[in-house]
Amino acid sequence: MKFEIRNGKAHISGYVNAVGRDSRPIPTATGEFVEMIEPGAFAEALTRAKNVDMLLNHDENRKLASTSTRSLTLKEDNIGLYAECETSDAEVIEKGQRGELRGWSFGMFVNKDEMEQRGDKIPRRHVQNMDIVEVSIIDSRMLPCYAGTSVECRAEKTVFKETRAVEDPAEVTDTGNEQRDEWQKKINELDIKSRQDMVDALKSKAI
Repeated sequence: MKFEIRNGKAHISGYVNAVGRDSRPIPTATGEFVEMIEPGAFAEALTRAKNVDMLLNHDENRKLASTSTRSLTLKEDNIGLYAECETSDAEVIEKGQRGELRGWSFGMFVNKDEMEQRGDKIPRRHVQNMDIVEVSIIDSRMLPCYAGTSVECRAEKTVFKETRAVEDPAEVTDTGNEQRDEWQKKINELDIKSRQDMVDALKSKAI
């Protein structure tokens, strides 16, 4: 996760989840499995989604950005689901500066999957079709990273909302600090030059 502060706003970017790769083992009530999001599943979900919000720790009361306002951009490439967002949320900026932002997560409703039995290995679940509900950035309160399931009502039926998280600590860049450092450097250079000019002037008078 890249976390850059620009003019009092946080620009956050990174990969929410990979495609075509096995996850870490996911514990469930019926046993463990590894999970693979099939390539194209995110892209198809995004074409159907009217809006996707970015939240803090999956908290619907802590909306940071959204695709509908263009403060959040989501796309699938050959690596996975890539996100870019801009937020002026003071708490998130502070957490980023303190190194408390630890990774990405997302919520989904799985519409089509297939379980692959692999002999003595942990079964592999192939997620082929989904609806993406939201993406989240997670802080230190959500560690260790997790997979979770909750029951919700959707279109007058009971469905399972699943969440997945990946640890990806923020790499923080504060462009304001960089500018201040550059200004200080220029001030120091001017100060050195003025001092040298004074010395040269005194030398010329002495001669």
